[in-house]
Amino acid sequence: MALFPLFVRLENRPCLVVGAGAVGEAKTESLVQAGTAVWVVAPCATPRIKEWAASGGIAWLPRKFSPADLEGKFLVVAATSSVAVNDFVFQEARSRDVLCNVVDDPPRCDFFYPAVLRRGDLQIAVSTNGKSPALAQRLRERFEREFGPEYAESVRKLGAARERLFQLRIAPARRREMLLRMARQLPLPGEK
Repeated sequence: MALFPLFVRLENRPCLVVGAGAVGEAKTESLVQAGTAVWVVAPCATPRIKEWAASGGIAWLPRKFSPADLEGKFLVVAATSSVAVNDFVFQEARSRDVLCNVVDDPPRCDFFYPAVLRRGDLQIAVSTNGKSPALAQRLRERFEREFGPEYAESVRKLGAARERLFQLRIAPARRREMLLRMARQLPLPGEK
């Protein structure tokens, strides 16, 4: 099955995490970092999830999952230790057209979490379609060594130059040429 690679704005979109153990905590944190409105449903939670809930960063519902929890949600992550609960979440999400990721269960995933390298606005995401997350992580680690923190500033400068060019009356083809020339001036790993 081919996946469509896509970076999605999740800011303020309602997302649900079912499960609040270590894995659920990691998935919750990534959604919080994306600016989503996060609900977590689980009878028990890690101290960090409780802390986030107490500070108002997320909503924690200390109970078992109910299909009604999916109402109005953009996506759901099932991160419990119960195969039966995860499957129930997946089936209910499917019936409501809510995107679902059942952690470590590729056949029950509408989307996958890639291994991501972040350097400011530069994001390099690696996916193996759920076949080998370990390989994706290994590749991300290699990219971390090759693309240092200085790339954040380079991307910021290129973005500012792009904004300035869009304010000028320049033919789109000419603007595209100028932007490509500026991007080519940035040395990439392995180039001399």
